[in-house]
Amino acid sequence: MAPEPPLLSMSGITKSFPGVRALDGVDLAVQAGEVHCLLGQNGAGKSTLIKVLAGAHQPDSGTINWRGEAVTLRSPIAAMRLGIATIYQELDLVEHLSVAENVHLGHEPTAAGFVVRQRTARASTARLLERLGHPEVDPARLVGELSAAQQQIVSMARALSHDVRLIVMDEPSAALDPDEVDNLFRIVASLTADGVAVVYISHRLEEIRRIGDRVTVLKDGRAVAGGLPAKTTPTRDVVALMTGRNVEYVFPQRPTAAPAGAPVLEARGLSRAGEFAPLDLTVRAGEIVGLAGLVGSGRSEVLETIYGARKPSTGQVLVDGSPLRPGSVRAAVRAGLGLAPEERKAQALLMLESVTRNVSVSTLSRFSRGGWLDQRAELGAARAATRELSLRPDNPSVPVRTLSGGNQQKAVLARWLLRGCRVLLLDEPTRGVDVGARAELYAVVRRLADEGLAVLLVSSEVPEVLGLADRVLVLREGHVVHEAPARELDEHRVLDLVMEGSPAS
Repeated sequence: MAPEPPLLSMSGITKSFPGVRALDGVDLAVQAGEVHCLLGQNGAGKSTLIKVLAGAHQPDSGTINWRGEAVTLRSPIAAMRLGIATIYQELDLVEHLSVAENVHLGHEPTAAGFVVRQRTARASTARLLERLGHPEVDPARLVGELSAAQQQIVSMARALSHDVRLIVMDEPSAALDPDEVDNLFRIVASLTADGVAVVYISHRLEEIRRIGDRVTVLKDGRAVAGGLPAKTTPTRDVVALMTGRNVEYVFPQRPTAAPAGAPVLEARGLSRAGEFAPLDLTVRAGEIVGLAGLVGSGRSEVLETIYGARKPSTGQVLVDGSPLRPGSVRAAVRAGLGLAPEERKAQALLMLESVTRNVSVSTLSRFSRGGWLDQRAELGAARAATRELSLRPDNPSVPVRTLSGGNQQKAVLARWLLRGCRVLLLDEPTRGVDVGARAELYAVVRRLADEGLAVLLVSSEVPEVLGLADRVLVLREGHVVHEAPARELDEHRVLDLVMEGSPAS
């Protein structure tokens, strides 16, 4: 029996922007009812390809066949009308509108051609939410009041409000905890069982193994492999295709002996009511301490309280034995603390400014002479700091928004190096960063610790905490349920603790 023709076939797709060839003859074939995973480093062409598929970009050349017929996707509306929906990592929902209004935005049920029938829209939305396994979401509730996981469900409901046959999901698990990821995968399995195809983009290779059927790998705007079996292709082979080299060791080797110096950072009896219970932690010079736990366990809140962005209910933070003024970011920065926050684009970077200004923004007074900014000195200092971290491209004058996720994170780290920080606080340091760049970031963090920095790390990815940290504190529901050297823990033990641990365990 002849194989079924692809639901979607993209052949020889090219797309260029000024000075950049983003896609160079890419082929992609997706079958009905499959999860087809799209992998590649940042800059490989994934985003451009899915924007072509979504009708947001027009290809320079190449053909698109949909259900056996050649089509031209002139706009996102045209793609949606054919049955192609895209859910981007940055959800395009309207926060001040209700769930039902978002689901039916642009195709509202009407009477007499102009009166929007709210009751019909809410009833239809309720049926879609039930299909997705979330009948508890109120169609009348404002989207801005929902959690990230619930907003993602609303985006899926909006896609299903059309006669969708293919859904593109761009990093859908980035802001989800493990339970929410399990629910996402249940929904994907339900959709594919109904014959809906899913193009799934993720940097997390373990997710590809769980959810994927086939894999296409992009590198430098080309498809270097297409249709690989997702569950049986060795990880090393996938990484080699993505990076063009073998990555033998993702994590750098940690020191054989634990740091024996005096504590640099201490938290004593630190707590915030309703967020995390009193805890003690110590980070020594040259040590990386990891905080592991689910979203909502209090990990990020601990980091932000130490940094002074939140005022503690009890306890104190000390640097080199001297207490910091509670709830003062200025006091923390002056004492030598630097934070790389989870949402670096919104909270750490000036996206329209140059790399130079992003690196120097915390030390501008150093380059002021009589009220004038010495831009040559500022540029030289920024160049030295970024070269120390091998930031690419080696041109600090370019806008930071043009950098990949990994290099944007290096710009944040360079800022704190330029300021001479002694304690580095890292919240989800590799979110949105591809495999090859992750390995580089891990090496940078390890080297900084080896040079004497104290590092406190928060990550949703247990392998990242175990692979990078020297010592790990496990949090569950705001309590530290376990503390141990990282080499004494494994992923299963940590997951058991975060899911079922108790303060008494």
